[in-house]
Amino acid sequence: MDYVTLGRTEIKVCKNGFGALPIQRISFDSAKEILLHAYNSGINFFDTARFYTDSEEKIGYALSDVRDKIYIATKTAAQNADDFWKDLNTSLNNMKTDYIDIYQFHNPSFCPKPNDGTGLYEAMLEAKAQGKIRFIGLTNHRLAVAQEAIDSGLYDTIQFPFCYLATDKDIAIVENCKKNNLGFIAMKGLSGGLITNSAAAYAFMAQYDNVLPIWGVQRMSELNEFLSYNTNPPSVTGEIKELIDNDRKMLAGEFCRGCGYCMPCPVGIEINNCARMSLLLRRSPSELQLTPAVQAKMKKIENCLHCNQCKSKCPYGLDTPKLLEENYKDYVEILNGKEF
Repeated sequence: MDYVTLGRTEIKVCKNGFGALPIQRISFDSAKEILLHAYNSGINFFDTARFYTDSEEKIGYALSDVRDKIYIATKTAAQNADDFWKDLNTSLNNMKTDYIDIYQFHNPSFCPKPNDGTGLYEAMLEAKAQGKIRFIGLTNHRLAVAQEAIDSGLYDTIQFPFCYLATDKDIAIVENCKKNNLGFIAMKGLSGGLITNSAAAYAFMAQYDNVLPIWGVQRMSELNEFLSYNTNPPSVTGEIKELIDNDRKMLAGEFCRGCGYCMPCPVGIEINNCARMSLLLRRSPSELQLTPAVQAKMKKIENCLHCNQCKSKCPYGLDTPKLLEENYKDYVEILNGKEF
């Protein structure tokens, strides 16, 4: 089994991390079965967030009996110190623990620092002094914020999107974390579902000895797929390299990663899926995207106000209204018989 050490935290974990966002979509008992199977199979790092509805509660329900044998990371999207403490105490209660290994600021639009007026970083330091957290982390989708956090010397870990579609600038973030002895936690390893070959995704990550990928899992079959790589890790063979190169050509440029930070839409458009529908149609079973329910979701694009709220909130700087318009046009043409 491959292991990775998260920089100066010296936390050493299985190269497969468990991303617990998707378990909010399944029952408590199903989540417990999956989480315990992950733990019993060697996974010992679990990442969640206060924002992920009941995900923290499910981790507490499933893993509180083995708390001293696992590492837990969670996140707060608080904008001030009062909400920080509310989130932290709720997370501790939900997960039936008295400490969190890595407590992360959840995708802030800026890099929290001492004396910035928010009181957020000071709250982190106080929580650490009280023993409620062990290490301070930051998650982000913005290159500039991630790099500022690395340069600041204030953070122990960075969580950032990373997969085989990474740009040179993304790879530089990974390398800078290693240079500065920060742990690097890779989210979006499957690019929000656009990468469909998990072996290729894992093989790419395996090339970076300081990267801990966290895979979002909600089905036992998905978990077993990643667990199989613990004993039989794939490498970047000629075949996998060709697949990666082809995907990079197809997905180069502006495309929606499905992160959801543009939501909610004032007229109820499911932006994080509708703005990448053309890719979903071509990279997942198309029948899943052509149901009456999905057609109804896509039709809501006709109600777009062009208010640009989604555009202003996109961490990748995408012209989201334009993407919605283009994806809807393609979708309607496919419904009318266009081949794809």
